[in-house]
Amino acid sequence: MSIMVTMGDAYCFTKLNKPGEANKGCMLDGKLYPFGEIARTDNCFRCSCNKHSMGCCSLFHTPVSYDKENCKVVFNKEKCDYDVVQKSDPSKECFVYSRVG
Repeated sequence: MSIMVTMGDAYCFTKLNKPGEANKGCMLDGKLYPFGEIARTDNCFRCSCNKHSMGCCSLFHTPVSYDKENCKVVFNKEKCDYDVVQKSDPSKECFVYSRVG
């Protein structure tokens, strides 16, 4: 039996729009997102867009405590999360003791 503890909340940021910049939505990483709630951006953030700003929080948590000698961290864009796998056999997962957002 294993227990996974998540330390902290998701990483969040706010991007202020320049006057007149957000006429049709908000720009993030070169892509225009519509006003309102965005459940998932291309880069795995949940955002809220209005004509004044765009606020986003990550959908992933970064592993910080794991066997760093034998394991490596790989971002899985499909799952919007990090996989921690064995360096010698990436098909095998490693145990993660804690993550931060």
